[in-house]
Amino acid sequence: MSRKLARISVIAALLALVMAAVVPVSSQSAGEIVPTITVHSVTQAERPVEYETTRLVVENMRELGLDVEHRAIPWAQLIDEIWFSRTEDSSVADSPFQMTYWRMVGRPERADPDEFTYNLFHSSVRDGGYNFIGYNNPDYDVLAEMQRVEVDDKEARLDIICEAQQIIRNDMVNAYFVHPLTPQLVNTDAFNADTVVTQAGIGVHNFWTWIGIEPTGDDKSLITSTTSFLNSFNPLEIAGDAPSRVTEMVWDRLMRVSPIGAAELWAAESVVWEDPLNVVVTLREGMKWHDGEDVLSDDAAFSFLAALVGTTVIKEEKGNFYAEFRPEAADYHPFARNVANIEIIDDLSLRFTLNAPSAAFETSSLAKLNLIPKHIWEPIISDLLQSEADADSIQEEIPIGSGPFKFVAYDVNEFVLLEAFDDHWARPKIDTWIMNVLPNQEATVGQIQAGEMNFLWEWPGDPGVLQDIAAENEHLDLFSAASIGFQYFAFNVRYAPFDDVTFRQAVAHSIPQQFIIDNIYNGFAAPADSFVSVALEYWRQCDDLPTYDYDIDGARALLADAGYSWDDDGRLQYPAE
Repeated sequence: MSRKLARISVIAALLALVMAAVVPVSSQSAGEIVPTITVHSVTQAERPVEYETTRLVVENMRELGLDVEHRAIPWAQLIDEIWFSRTEDSSVADSPFQMTYWRMVGRPERADPDEFTYNLFHSSVRDGGYNFIGYNNPDYDVLAEMQRVEVDDKEARLDIICEAQQIIRNDMVNAYFVHPLTPQLVNTDAFNADTVVTQAGIGVHNFWTWIGIEPTGDDKSLITSTTSFLNSFNPLEIAGDAPSRVTEMVWDRLMRVSPIGAAELWAAESVVWEDPLNVVVTLREGMKWHDGEDVLSDDAAFSFLAALVGTTVIKEEKGNFYAEFRPEAADYHPFARNVANIEIIDDLSLRFTLNAPSAAFETSSLAKLNLIPKHIWEPIISDLLQSEADADSIQEEIPIGSGPFKFVAYDVNEFVLLEAFDDHWARPKIDTWIMNVLPNQEATVGQIQAGEMNFLWEWPGDPGVLQDIAAENEHLDLFSAASIGFQYFAFNVRYAPFDDVTFRQAVAHSIPQQFIIDNIYNGFAAPADSFVSVALEYWRQCDDLPTYDYDIDGARALLADAGYSWDDDGRLQYPAE
């Protein structure tokens, strides 16, 4: 049956998502040896810290009696193998992943815990959202939904989010171990150090730095780099950390998350709550798209509608049929789907009506969704609804936004060149912003020392290297801050043995957290035990979360208590019936 069957309403979409939940299957056989486990990571050349951490944990897992292989592949391939391996039926799965090193980066809107609390673990986003591990816990779903609608009592919301953290830590679906203290170098001969902004949980590589950093001389170009290919620049796709730094500058948002983590007005001149379900947004007057067209309330409304529309498909699994909603913009749909209606009041004003009160609507929706030009994207979305493709497949030749920077040229494998948009009310102090793709760390170090690059914001190697460079070069200042994001090992809970919470807890005990921080991150990391960062102090005011100290003997004892055993060769066996 065609994937594109019919366009449906928001309410129907939500119902379809609920209907899509299915019970995961287990492929284990009682008493048999646990088969080979493959642990994924990126390659050593791309991100040596991630590679070395994975290699260490793989060795430790072998001490549990497991046959473990380390599969290191390029990031683009890793995304393909992990992100799109989501079938619930192991008999038809195309080599589904079992365990992988993964990272969630710090983005401003993640200063509110809603995005991670809901979108990482709610069962409705297992098939097309961030919940790629397949977690399905009805009790957790209730908490994730409750914290969203608790708008009057912040303390009550904190209690709910703390309980959610407890469940995830008990269930050990993700083994968190660090919040990186991302080291970054800025050439203070080229820029005034006082205009570099450290954003809470983000660091200095943030929107406020990009628009406010002041050159000290006539050269008004900021040159930085990334180790990853840029994939795409699409306002309806969340394509990764480096592309996200570009999209947030090219496409405006109604609100922005401030350096201290609060939502503040941006493209919106005012945001007025009439009651818990209705909010009137009025746009700034005189805004322009990069092609010269006016930015109007129709555009703002369409930006949210584009994240809401989709199609239903009928799926069959083991003789059972059910309807499933597939949004055109799967990445942004979770942040828009609480919108029940959008009313255009006039050319600059519109009213959002919500399905339910939302404590995070300003931070996680108004400050999350990119404003896109209706005159460009409406025909694109209409065509997509009649095809097999999704919105994230679109790449404009020259992307058009309304943000403080505009596209000049790019090659997704080599560079992106942005130019300050003169018609923007917050025109940047720099004239051009350039990001080059430099997978080679030696080239990165060489360019920052030689002055060919003046802002090093992404460094996947040994942080001590940058520390030494800063000490040896007076014109290079080192910045670092604990990230809202985190590094962790993700377990695919759809299949054995990772469908067993005891097995996952035992693997967590094989991760030497402090050793990794001290010896692989060289101290440039804070210990992590939750999806809520230590950088978000308020939301971490919880009772002590369960601990999983490095303890191989304790892990083996945990497995033995759960009925696992070892054969004569020391290989781990599933519990007997």
